[in-house]
Amino acid sequence: MSAVAYPSFHPQPTRLVLTRRGRRVIAFLLALPLVIAVLCVAVSASNAAASSSATSDSSLTWITVESGETLWSLANDLAPTKDPRDVIAEIVSLNQLHSELQPGQHIAIPSGF
Repeated sequence: MSAVAYPSFHPQPTRLVLTRRGRRVIAFLLALPLVIAVLCVAVSASNAAASSSATSDSSLTWITVESGETLWSLANDLAPTKDPRDVIAEIVSLNQLHSELQPGQHIAIPSGF
């Protein structure tokens, strides 16, 4: 009996081929952690800036709004030499006001006025 020699089988390594869509998906998945990290840094930096620029309670004067008072009249009473629009903007920003003043409402006024 004679021995039959079979050729050895050496599979050719296959090359990974990505389509345009596949490349986009891979790029998106690789960029996603970077984008999330940048957003986290931006949010924490803005929170730090907001907390460091926040006015402390010791430099605030609290007033109670009376009937008929408006931001404009408060601004004119508090700082007659300053532009009322600037004073109003600071009061609105400090108190996070989104609507008209209500009688009995307590609002903070910076002591500099």
